[in-house]
Amino acid sequence: MTRLSRTSQSPQRARRLHFMRPQQLLMAYILDLVVGDPQGWPHPVRWMGRMINWGERLVRRFSRSSTGELLGGAVLANSLVGFSFLAPRYAIERLSRRQNTVGVTAEVLLAWTCLAMRSLQREAGEVLDALDARDLSTARARLSRIVGRDTIHLNEGAICRAVIETVAESTCDGVIAPLTFLAIGGVPAAMAYKAINTLDSMIGHMEQPYTYVGRWAARTDDLANFLPARLTALCIVVAAALVRQDAGAAWHIWRRDGPKHLSPNAGRCEAAMAGALGVRLGGTNTYDGLPCHREYLGDGQRECQRQDARKALRIALVSSVLACSMALAFSHWFCTKRKRQ
Repeated sequence: MTRLSRTSQSPQRARRLHFMRPQQLLMAYILDLVVGDPQGWPHPVRWMGRMINWGERLVRRFSRSSTGELLGGAVLANSLVGFSFLAPRYAIERLSRRQNTVGVTAEVLLAWTCLAMRSLQREAGEVLDALDARDLSTARARLSRIVGRDTIHLNEGAICRAVIETVAESTCDGVIAPLTFLAIGGVPAAMAYKAINTLDSMIGHMEQPYTYVGRWAARTDDLANFLPARLTALCIVVAAALVRQDAGAAWHIWRRDGPKHLSPNAGRCEAAMAGALGVRLGGTNTYDGLPCHREYLGDGQRECQRQDARKALRIALVSSVLACSMALAFSHWFCTKRKRQ
């Protein structure tokens, strides 16, 4: 193969930064399923968390009013999202200039860090394993690592409900949304999404002291998840049919109860999962000792059980496969279209 000139290479590099080839996307997805997020390894989200903590302290130091916190929070959010988009883009471009294989490898590895299906399956599975062993205290402790609510007084049914709710929501945040952004914008777009999601989880709360400083982050997360949440709900409906759960009820409850949730996006995923399993989600949770009631999602009257949570994990896994298939199809179509140009 003849060596391309620097001028002829640059357009190809620029295009590669805006989409992922199907092979790279599939490799990243398989890496996540097989390896997950190894404990102790460096991870971009942890670095994002440190930057958010530093930025929040800086905002609070110089803000003397709610307006100042609002503006400071917006600057913090936009700065982190912009950096999270530009840094991987620049890194991949520089590595590709030196050696194309190195750039492709870096792209796959960075895409891998954006996905979290294996971690979700492991963390939720450990909670259920503790319940199987009748170790309620361990189940509560493990659950506290994946939910924001107080867990110390939860009984088995409430623990199972919490697992189902977080599995439904995290299937969007940790898998289907990143796959969507990887497909339409490559690693830079997916990293920007992870920054948005991390900002929302850390400071995007309605309660003090985040009411103003995290408002921009929360609204940005609502916008970023609008399409992925609805894709997730659709995947849950199809996955329910594939694993012989109630796909019709999943569709019906999604459409009826999805808008009842405080979040414009999470309710869609949770409602579809509630319908698929025939359970009722929502109700009263406690956060830092303060009770918070949410609208009920679903028609089920019985308490959530371990087998329901296990089924939720299967539905989540199949949903991720469906979403990956759609992302691969879009990536293939986009690459073919580019070649024809």
